[in-house]
Amino acid sequence: MLETHEYMEELFPLVSDAGQVIGKATREACHNGSKWLHPVVHLHVFNKEGKLFLQKRSEWKDIQPGKWDTSVGGHIDFGESVETALRREAREELGIKDFSPVFIHQYQFESEVEKELVYSYFAVYDGTIQLNPQEISEGRFWSLKEIEARIGKGCFTPNFEHEFQKGIDRIFTLIS
Repeated sequence: MLETHEYMEELFPLVSDAGQVIGKATREACHNGSKWLHPVVHLHVFNKEGKLFLQKRSEWKDIQPGKWDTSVGGHIDFGESVETALRREAREELGIKDFSPVFIHQYQFESEVEKELVYSYFAVYDGTIQLNPQEISEGRFWSLKEIEARIGKGCFTPNFEHEFQKGIDRIFTLIS
């Protein structure tokens, strides 16, 4: 894990609405309410039973600590491609190296402190998952009914709930 100073000084690309890099800024600058658009990747990991793996964010996270979230989610580093970031984040967070990502969609998500351009993917994966304890406090597979029963009750990050309601819920029917 990076020290707090190093973590906040990570460089992210700033992008246009179309995803073209137009500059760069630190994590701290992107998360301080500036609303500078910066890209992130999400990977929704389903097993063959049609359940979705979710991670519970560590309490030290600067955004939405302690909430259940997307299987894999992370920032694209300055100079890094979407595909490289997706594979790096999957490896860093869940220890997943061999998977075939399927693009779902791209959208913008805005919270009180940041604005992200999200590149969303899914994959079916039944291999070993090794949680990174520095990033994730726990993780498990959830059924569609379990997720639907907790939507809007403060269990999940707002970004996960937004994405779930904009299409991830339909993937359950494709997988099972």
